[in-house]
Amino acid sequence: MFQILTVEDVIRISPKEFGNNIEIVAIKALKEKYESTVSSDYGYLIKVLGVNVEKIGKIIQGDGATYHRALFDALSFYPQIGEIMEGEVVEITDFGAFVKIGPADALLHISQVMDDYVSVDLKGGAIVGQNTKRQLKVGDMVRAKIIAVSIGKGMSMGKIGITCRQPFLGSLEWIKEDVKKATTPQQQGTK
Repeated sequence: MFQILTVEDVIRISPKEFGNNIEIVAIKALKEKYESTVSSDYGYLIKVLGVNVEKIGKIIQGDGATYHRALFDALSFYPQIGEIMEGEVVEITDFGAFVKIGPADALLHISQVMDDYVSVDLKGGAIVGQNTKRQLKVGDMVRAKIIAVSIGKGMSMGKIGITCRQPFLGSLEWIKEDVKKATTPQQQGTK
C-alpha cells in the first residue's frame, strides 16, 4: 500500500550551510538519509515530500554544526499480505517471474502463475500453460495477490511473494477473457 507518512528526525546542518535556506538544506539532508531505503517501520521510502524544520537548533560541544528537529512527509510503499496489486513482468526465470510492484520486484513462483501445468521457455522468455496455452512474458501486466512479505533494512529490499492462482488474477489479458466468458450468456443448443 502506498501511503504518506509524517516522520520526525533531527538533522545536522554543517557550518558551511549556515546562511542558506534551512528548508532546502533540511530536504537535501533528509533525501540523502531516507530516500531509497527500507525499514520495518515505514517499508520502502520512495520520496521526501516536504519538511517543517525548527529554525533554532542546538550546538554540541566539539561540533560546529547545529542540530534541528525536523518533521517531514514522505511517500512510502508498505506491501500488505492479502493486498491486490498490478505490476509489470520484468524477468522470466526457470523458477518463476519477477513482477515490478511499486518500487520493488515481487516473486511470482512457477507454482503460483496459474491453475494449469506450466513449463518455462527461457529462450522465448515465457511461462506457458500446458492445457490453456496461456503465456506470461516480459512486459505483460498482471494483477496478483501478495502472499508473503519480508521487509529488509537499509538498502536491502527484502522479499515479496505473490500469487495469480485465484479467479480474476493473472495477466490482464487473461482477466479480460475470463470476464467476457463470465458475462456472456451461454448459448443454448439449437435445433
